[in-house]
Amino acid sequence: METSLQTQIIALAAMCQAAKLVQSIARSSESQQAQLEIILGSVVNLTPATPLDIYGGELSNLRQGLELIIEQLGDKPKKDVELTRYLVGVLGLERRLNKNKNNMNELGQQLSQLERQLQHFSVTDETIVGKLADIYSECISSLGARIQIYGQPELLSQSSVQHKVRALLLAAVRAAVLWRQAGGSRLNFIFKRRKLVAAAEAALASL
Repeated sequence: METSLQTQIIALAAMCQAAKLVQSIARSSESQQAQLEIILGSVVNLTPATPLDIYGGELSNLRQGLELIIEQLGDKPKKDVELTRYLVGVLGLERRLNKNKNNMNELGQQLSQLERQLQHFSVTDETIVGKLADIYSECISSLGARIQIYGQPELLSQSSVQHKVRALLLAAVRAAVLWRQAGGSRLNFIFKRRKLVAAAEAALASL
């Protein structure tokens, strides 16, 4: 994929949005159906025409993620340290996955098999969410450096919440793959921080 700041912003916004959903689901039982559908749908969209098609073809679907880029990378002193920790963890897992061709191939095969089930279920159905969670456990968290999730213990003890969290982390890793393919790297957060913020602000202004 050609290096593209626009694609980097799409990927980073999606990563932020997935991590924020993990936070929300770990702390509240409120329905997040619309957001879940957009973010989880990205994992099973295996043949997108454009990077934005991965997220429903509408930049407005990533509005919250764009806002989070500005909050986390902008000049305001108040940052969400927990969200940053999740993002660092996701980027680390993606690097491990990229170096492990066996896990990468297995991930591709399992997602291809899941396409058949999606003819009968929506991506937010418990059956599909559970399968996405299993794929994350088998192909990604097995690589080590598991991400510790913070939230309400009574929620985090529920299997349905655990499945959603793992499925969302899978979606976050998917966004991290797109970030790397578009030329994103850890150094971008240091040397291109202002460019990333300006691009996110421009994207928000266009909505």
